[in-house]
Amino acid sequence: MRSNINHVIYLVLATRVVATRQASNVCYSPSVRYQVAKMVRSKFYTPNEVSVHNTMEDLWVSFLGKVYDLTPLCQKFKGDILLKPILQAAGTDISHWFNQKTKDTGCTIAYTPHGRFIHIPPPCPSSDWSNDFGRAWWRDDCYCIGTLSKKTRFIRVINTLTSQEQVIEVCGEETMKEILDRYLMYNSHAGSYTWKYDGRNLDMGKTLEENSIPDEDEEFYRLGMSDDLYLQAIHLYFNDDLTEA
Repeated sequence: MRSNINHVIYLVLATRVVATRQASNVCYSPSVRYQVAKMVRSKFYTPNEVSVHNTMEDLWVSFLGKVYDLTPLCQKFKGDILLKPILQAAGTDISHWFNQKTKDTGCTIAYTPHGRFIHIPPPCPSSDWSNDFGRAWWRDDCYCIGTLSKKTRFIRVINTLTSQEQVIEVCGEETMKEILDRYLMYNSHAGSYTWKYDGRNLDMGKTLEENSIPDEDEEFYRLGMSDDLYLQAIHLYFNDDLTEA
């Protein structure tokens, strides 16, 4: 019984860690991150979502399939000339900076196409450079906030109660519940609706593909058709039960 209670307490703490990590700009210890990662599904982001975080006060980048919030790093090294390449790359994908196999910047000489940056050693021995910083930032998972979607797609969501339509970009890896969470900005009561496609209820724990809603982008491209006019439509039917405040 006690172990079950402890497990519930840990789940609550884990949720708080994930919910407050960005707001507090705190990097948690590897053991905490590992335990939380086992319990919390990785959040997926679209390239467009990453691109809007492009200032020193709010800086994200993506590389090698992951999304990183480097805002704490920017605050720590504010004013350092070595921060310049990172600032210039804000909101973009920098996978080309790293070796895909080793996930590092190079073998013996770091590959820095935009100039030397934070935690990269100088090309020659220098007495003013210290290597006691621990993990280099690109190896430190405390900056990782999620996964970059391999394929995004647009869907049309139609509220049958109000006749309102919204076209939203979603990640192909996301479940319907995660897509619902994206839609909450348009309708805070979205959880009070039954989500349907082609007249059948959708399994909110499955992805669009798993719910037999195929991604037809390649077919539209092959036929030279605009997919904007033929987006799959998901219909929302009100349950007359306000489960979401």
